[in-house]
Amino acid sequence: MPPNPSSPFPHNNAHSPWFLGLELSTDQLRACVIDENLELVGVEYVDFDSELEEYQTTGGIFTTPGEAYTTPVEMWIKGLDTLLQKLHRAYDVTRIKAIGGSAQHALVWWKSTSLPLLSALDPHLALQTHFPSPSFSLPNTPTAQDTSAHTHALAIEALLGGPDAMASRVGTCAQASLVAAQLLRVREAWPQEVWARTGRVQVASAFLASLVCGKWVPMNEAEACATGLWVHGTGHWDEGVLDIVGGSREEGRRVRGWLGEVDVNGGGRKVGTVSRYLVERFGFDPETIVTSFTSDYLASYLSLCTSGGELTGPTAVLQFGPMDMLLTPALHYTPSRMYSLYPHPVQDLAGERHRRYIAVLTSRNADVPRALVRDMYTKSWSAFDRLVAIVPPGGSIGLDDKLFSFWHLQADSNPYSHVKGIFRFENGVKVNEFRDLRANPRCLIESQVLAFRIRWMSLVAAGILPLNESASNTSNPFASLGLSFNPYNPNPLPHRIICTGAAANFPSVANLVGDAFNAPVYVPASQVDSAQVTGNAHRNAPAKGYVSRASFGGAMIGRWVWGRESSGSGSGRGSPNWGSGGVSANTSNLGAVPTATFEDEMRRLHVRRWVISGGVWARTNVNSLITSMNPTGTPSPLQMKVIGGMPANQVGISTGTASTPTPSTPTITYSQQRAPGIALGSSVVVEEEEYDVGQRSVFGMSGMSSMSTMSLGSMSSMGSLNSIATNMTSPDLSLLGASGSGTTTPISKDSSGAGANIVTGGNAPGSSTLTPVCALPLPIPSPNPQSSSPHGGLSSYSSYSNPPTTPSYPSTPSTTSYETDLALAQLGMAKVVEPDTDAFMTYAAIVGECVRLDGVVIRGT
Repeated sequence: MPPNPSSPFPHNNAHSPWFLGLELSTDQLRACVIDENLELVGVEYVDFDSELEEYQTTGGIFTTPGEAYTTPVEMWIKGLDTLLQKLHRAYDVTRIKAIGGSAQHALVWWKSTSLPLLSALDPHLALQTHFPSPSFSLPNTPTAQDTSAHTHALAIEALLGGPDAMASRVGTCAQASLVAAQLLRVREAWPQEVWARTGRVQVASAFLASLVCGKWVPMNEAEACATGLWVHGTGHWDEGVLDIVGGSREEGRRVRGWLGEVDVNGGGRKVGTVSRYLVERFGFDPETIVTSFTSDYLASYLSLCTSGGELTGPTAVLQFGPMDMLLTPALHYTPSRMYSLYPHPVQDLAGERHRRYIAVLTSRNADVPRALVRDMYTKSWSAFDRLVAIVPPGGSIGLDDKLFSFWHLQADSNPYSHVKGIFRFENGVKVNEFRDLRANPRCLIESQVLAFRIRWMSLVAAGILPLNESASNTSNPFASLGLSFNPYNPNPLPHRIICTGAAANFPSVANLVGDAFNAPVYVPASQVDSAQVTGNAHRNAPAKGYVSRASFGGAMIGRWVWGRESSGSGSGRGSPNWGSGGVSANTSNLGAVPTATFEDEMRRLHVRRWVISGGVWARTNVNSLITSMNPTGTPSPLQMKVIGGMPANQVGISTGTASTPTPSTPTITYSQQRAPGIALGSSVVVEEEEYDVGQRSVFGMSGMSSMSTMSLGSMSSMGSLNSIATNMTSPDLSLLGASGSGTTTPISKDSSGAGANIVTGGNAPGSSTLTPVCALPLPIPSPNPQSSSPHGGLSSYSSYSNPPTTPSYPSTPSTTSYETDLALAQLGMAKVVEPDTDAFMTYAAIVGECVRLDGVVIRGT
């Protein structure tokens, strides 16, 4: 919908520039439009299943035996044409000055006989008319979650000398989604049908950018480093790996030609302008800048502005989804098989003092195990959440009889390359099933979160994190027990964690993350508000009208590059030093444009927007009204400003003097009805909900069924993992989508065994409703707002003449300062969890045993 003309921002007028962000996810193609202050202007999307039904995908993909997940490339192209039509009808696209974007990690295989001239398309014909399915040697391409090339990745790793040798050479060890592995699989499986007919191969992000730009756009270096073919530092394709993939020196050179050049300029410059086709067909300004596109998970990470100076101490971003990922800024490039390192996709290599990197820890066993455990032991996501909440840490009240489970349903990277199955341990002994079945959801989440905490220490040991010396060089009294770090010392752990993805909407999961890391947990307010929408708390995809993080990150990249192109020396309109209405955006001692980082400039713009608006939170959606249902099934009459899912006056941030909601403040019909036993604003569930384990178990008693004792080896009665995943999702497989996308809408089985949708939204009669996380009140402002906090607070409102007022009720005890939380609030982050030291110590006590049993799983003994 077009922006509200009553916006209080002085530059949100008919002449202010806009910026477009695109995201090609598994199930949807999404777009968001922001203004020069990073305020949300509009949101559009194309859902592949419902809007492009002729392609007959489920969750945007096809599944075939062998853990293969593919999608039709032509559907992406038609989706782009449909999305641009929507933008053309709803917005004045001539105001869009720059376009950034991202896509899932996938390949596009062009035929050599029909490589198109992208700059000469007929604007009277739809985009898919120019590029029909026969244009591609592999019309249905593997998607990010495809693991069919896992054995090929292991073969490449073995030929290179093992995981350590491969990581030191090309920056990564064997992973199923490596471009190198996908190429090798295609050559061996379809040497004539596909390989011989291929003329060019593009990663999906470069493919999308090429369609927008009207010319062949190279992949950026961050994407190249994820291929398993690129040598960072010297900046070239590894000929030895190319020869392995091609099967000969001649074919290796051919593959080198397919891949093309790599954009190594850091992403700080435009790669071109929009194509003539977009200008004539959709009305774009011919001078609209196109930036380098990147992967969806990195774009989502960039939208959170975690790298850089003001927020001292390490910040981790935990992205829940089909693949869980933990991302954090890294100081330098030291590759290892324990983690992945990517060059920061948006940096100025000429102006910045040091090159910057992003460290990434991944786990493929994420949404799928969570959905399987939900269906095996509960009847809904709400029951799953309550079981995680009420079961004690470690699955047992006892100190020495903790329970552990490790779910490896899909092939993963080293050290889990050869691990597959469900492994449970009770009293240190491997068992088929826990005596208390209700411990399974809790133990699953604990294993997933603790795995990231343990693997985080590999980043600390590598010395690539911005830790002070006292945090990185601490004594370890547990070395004699085989533990390489002190689990009771929280100093090397992240100072704060920002969570995204559907699992972060679960209060129990968010609390467990905070407890395990002893850190406050923040969730983007756009996601928290989206989760309040009826039926959307379980979805990775945002609700209608709500912005996705990856598309927002793409738009921010467009804003940054446009500012640099427009100002150059830092004196132009695009510079963060430029202000209006007597308000300077330069509220901290940051350098001029050539030396300021992307995060520096984006934070400065966020602060500028905050000051201009009088302290109003950023818009999280473009909906005028969202209805929540009370228990009688009728709309609640109560309307109020909402911040992070909570009434604005309860969050503790001043919303200015306006008495009515502004366009930057989402308004919903807010239901005061809460699930029993849940305090308003609380993120801890204290009342047990009925759960469905049938006749299988009584609390504290032993009892097992064929379902509860099932291992991967005995799943044949249910078919392959593909069919399991199909049965566990409704209406599709979108929970298997790319990071930050897809759905996880639960289903239950009716008496006939058929899937039946569970009512998930509002408080509808007879439904089991998950109450999602909400923002916590801020702590009381410090007497001296200029003072810095031990957690790295930012003097965010130093230019703000009327600092936010203290809440009229007692503030929630906080481990962070008001300044720190306000700085993150200006970035659109809502704090949802405070850490609990006692809970952290409880988890510290079981880390050693978790490490030991994980080693047992890896060794297979």
